[in-house]
Amino acid sequence: MDQKVHIFDTTLRDGEQVPGCKLNTKEKLHLAVQLEELGVDIIEAGFPISSPGDFESVSQIAKVIKHATVCGLTRAVQKDIEVAAQALKYAVRPRIHTGIGTSDFHIKSKFNSTREEIIARAIQAVKWAKNFVDDVEFFAEDAGRTDNEYLARVVEAVIAAGATVVNIPDTTGYCLPDQYGQKIAYLMNNVPNVDKAILSCHCHNDLGLATANSISGVISGARQIECTINGLGERAGNTSLEEVVMIIEQHKHLGLYTNVKTQMLNPLSREVADIMRMPVQPNKAIVGSNAFSHSSGIHQDGFLKDAQTYETINPEQVGAEGSKIVLTARSGRSALAYRFQKLGYEFTRNDIDFLYEQFVLVADGKKEVIETDLRKMAEAYVREKEIA
Repeated sequence: MDQKVHIFDTTLRDGEQVPGCKLNTKEKLHLAVQLEELGVDIIEAGFPISSPGDFESVSQIAKVIKHATVCGLTRAVQKDIEVAAQALKYAVRPRIHTGIGTSDFHIKSKFNSTREEIIARAIQAVKWAKNFVDDVEFFAEDAGRTDNEYLARVVEAVIAAGATVVNIPDTTGYCLPDQYGQKIAYLMNNVPNVDKAILSCHCHNDLGLATANSISGVISGARQIECTINGLGERAGNTSLEEVVMIIEQHKHLGLYTNVKTQMLNPLSREVADIMRMPVQPNKAIVGSNAFSHSSGIHQDGFLKDAQTYETINPEQVGAEGSKIVLTARSGRSALAYRFQKLGYEFTRNDIDFLYEQFVLVADGKKEVIETDLRKMAEAYVREKEIA
């Protein structure tokens, strides 16, 4: 089995559904080029039938992207599929992403339908899409809450109809990692033609489990992860691209890999945050401003002796600016000595012992002791020593 995990980026489609994050065609085009440079395999460029602007964006992206697959989303509706095909007609590698809800919540409440009727509609949608493109992805919306036996029947039917990728979304972010992993494993073991398609993980973060669920899915045999830069997306967001890529990178024992250039993760994260006007929380894994900051004295001491005591990722590996020793009331002498040394002061251990007493008094009154504070302290101490 191929060990490559295909990275399907939906920042421009699902990520853009965040209130206030609407992108115009120029912005979408710019980010699509960056995503291709990053090394993602599939760019979901938009939902062509949803608006003339989205149609135009997908069409423009399709013309520009040369290596990645360009994907357009549709419902299981003939007109949606025809419009998506039109928007994708200039793509080197076009993909239509169509689908329908498969959980009983969706079948009964949303469609007022039956399980058999949903399977028929799913097959029909894939066949319509197959008239236009070879690469058809089918999504079984709310697969996370869909009965596994029925889901296996849907997956088998759409693969037989020509689907090349089958997306198993945890649409409401409800699954636990072992449940989601077992769902993928069940499909791998119970769908006779599963070897004819790739299973894909599309997990939402309503309970903070999107990354864990996606990783659980690929361990169980899925080979595509649908994700967004900074974990942007509806409600609590989508799976975070930078998190799943770095988990796969760090845990080489899984035997999996992606084609993503990890050094671009931090610069592109900042660019997406700026363009979409959506700041990244400081404690966000991989790309948060505090991801490589150390403020506790015990951590700082260990880190200064050997970075690997408290960092498993080298900041340069993900394009971050480097580790930061942040001075607070919890910091110790080794961190203080390190910061003074960085500023060009060569103090002895006795000097640091004396300065540390002053430092603690300043630190108790502030959230963080900054460079200006340190210079003031050092200059005053040097002057006193000269006078003495």
